[in-house]
Amino acid sequence: MEIKKVGVLGCGLMGSGIAQTAASAGFETTVREVSQELIQKGFTSIESSLEKFAEKRIITADQQKQTRDRLFGTTSFDDLADCDIIIEAIIENLEEKQNTYSQLDAICKPETIFASNTSSLSITQMMSATSSARQQRFIGMHFFNPVPIMKLVEVVRTILTDPAVYDQAVEFGRKLGKVPVRASDKTGFIVNRLLVPYMLDAIRALEEGVGSTVDIDNAMKLGCGYPMGPFTLGDFVGLDTTYYIAEIMFNEFREKRFSPPPLLKRMVMAGLYGRKSGRGFYDYTKDPKNPAPMNLV
Repeated sequence: MEIKKVGVLGCGLMGSGIAQTAASAGFETTVREVSQELIQKGFTSIESSLEKFAEKRIITADQQKQTRDRLFGTTSFDDLADCDIIIEAIIENLEEKQNTYSQLDAICKPETIFASNTSSLSITQMMSATSSARQQRFIGMHFFNPVPIMKLVEVVRTILTDPAVYDQAVEFGRKLGKVPVRASDKTGFIVNRLLVPYMLDAIRALEEGVGSTVDIDNAMKLGCGYPMGPFTLGDFVGLDTTYYIAEIMFNEFREKRFSPPPLLKRMVMAGLYGRKSGRGFYDYTKDPKNPAPMNLV
């Protein structure tokens, strides 16, 4: 089966980015949200992104229009019934995802591939809400923010994934203009399995007085060539998100390196999530482009 029509569940930050990427790559793309207001909000974000690409001459005005014309918004699951692949990018809640997949399984054609954009939840647990036949066509496709720009996609298989389906998903990732990497359904996959302990260790180093927030960030940027330090990255990703992923990974492996440090826990409890809340390891409220380090320890 050739993938021609793409379905996307969710039109938030990740969902809208995935939908834009799929439509830009030439695929007819249907996006499902719970309300027309959320669809409009997501499509406005897509339009803004396409406009920036056009201004920078990354795409032409004609390509911009063609991408928009390939996008269709809906609040009904029924409009996803004939999609060849459906990529889910809804809230990181296992029960909500399982309920969604159960409904879709009864509607979609047998050939439809189900893919989750989860960064931390078990693909195997999600697929358990579908029929045995669908479980062979169930994968993870973990994109990175901002999706239209970031080149990587982690393509994740379970122990039941049909090898031919898996190969097709990898090829689909390439057609989206991404560089697919193959990963198995182990919590954190590849990127978060390596990234999260690094970020947690940086917080422990701060707690222990190894260096200041700015000095640790600069050390990793200038000494290791990273584009941003661990605290700047944590604020960008969201400290609540980092904490959530770390908790899932610690519960899975029970290893100290995945355990959230006390400082991270207290920051999340205090609502210091990073850029999205205005304050995290840095204070963005006065000058977002030149944030001031917070006095946390």
